[in-house]
Amino acid sequence: MAVTPPAGTAPLNVEALRKDFPLLTRTVHGRPIVYLDSASSALQPRSVIDAMTAYYETTHANVHRGVYATAEAATALYERARVVAGRFIGAPSPAHEIVFTKNTTESLNLVAHSWGRANLRAGDAILLTEMEHHANIVPWMILSEEIGGLDIRYIPIDGDGRLALDDLDALVDGVKLVGISAMSNVLGTIPPVARVAEAAHRAGAIVVVDGAQLVPHAPVDVTALGADFLAFSAHKTMGPTGIGVLWGRAALLDAMGPFLGGGGMILDVKLDSFRPAPPPARFEAGTPPIAEAVGLTAAIQYLSDIGIDRIRAHELALTNHALARLDEKLGADCRVFGPPAGPDRGGVMSLAYRDVHAHDLAQVLDQFGVCVRPGHHCAKPLMRKLGVQATARASLSLFSDEHDIEVLIEGLLEAGRLFG
Repeated sequence: MAVTPPAGTAPLNVEALRKDFPLLTRTVHGRPIVYLDSASSALQPRSVIDAMTAYYETTHANVHRGVYATAEAATALYERARVVAGRFIGAPSPAHEIVFTKNTTESLNLVAHSWGRANLRAGDAILLTEMEHHANIVPWMILSEEIGGLDIRYIPIDGDGRLALDDLDALVDGVKLVGISAMSNVLGTIPPVARVAEAAHRAGAIVVVDGAQLVPHAPVDVTALGADFLAFSAHKTMGPTGIGVLWGRAALLDAMGPFLGGGGMILDVKLDSFRPAPPPARFEAGTPPIAEAVGLTAAIQYLSDIGIDRIRAHELALTNHALARLDEKLGADCRVFGPPAGPDRGGVMSLAYRDVHAHDLAQVLDQFGVCVRPGHHCAKPLMRKLGVQATARASLSLFSDEHDIEVLIEGLLEAGRLFG
């Protein structure tokens, strides 16, 4: 799926934006920090930190049941976050279709638990992709074991890290569900989700989209994607940890049973029965992440004020520059997994440099102040497909610049000298 910013998109003033992020003032080992790990967890701008501090200092109370002033104010802030998050992804009815969870992983588990248990039976087929995060594989495997065996199929990837879709109609034939990442957290691939969703719907399947990597970096509209469920996390969206977002079509949510039981998700409880509340409360048992919802609102406002099209344009240009510079300076010694530079690629670059282990690369880069993530990135099936155990992953954000790329290359060259 090509995600190309509109022509004439105004460039970002990265130098000014960097001043919004307190952590970027740090030095590491005597060097300015170069934060290239936003795919794991993005940094928070001052506005997010201030919004959460103000909530704790002036408004902290539990939501939905209190009638005193601060409790009503806290409830209003929490419910506002639902609407803000929904509008950010084009939800038709945010107040009814946005469920708050702990993170993307919990959101996908909720779908497997509540929708999957009610609608899938032993022998039913579901279709995933070889580039999925464990969060969109393991819940379906757990469900498969519990119900006696699902036919779990996979869309393969080609040599460039794109989905191989020549046999898509055959792959979706007879499936009940398709699970697909909107952007690979390893390859940076932005697959044609809408094309896959159209084929899935023709086959009578629902479509579950892992939006954790794409939502913070490019415009997302759930209707245009053809999604039935879409999940993302605040901590990758310049918000706090501890809150995730699940959007689901209202008709699907209405038909689903609860995920967890407890306070806040019921209409009535008797000694022998209970009646659940309507969505979204049905899926939000217990005290929710209220301060985190306030932080999410501030984070989305921050991204919206800058302009998600401008962010996409900046990161696309910087990704293209980074890939060119890595090739120029390191050549065949450095393998960058995923598609070549272009509009179907995000700012995630998983690297293998010579035969240096990914963890050794990350440790040397740390001496240069560079933050990257080594490991399998919760995508072990994909690592096996790529023929590696781990990669060192550098991921870009709106505050990343060409200097960051040069420091990354400097550190990689030093790793090559150290490890021969």
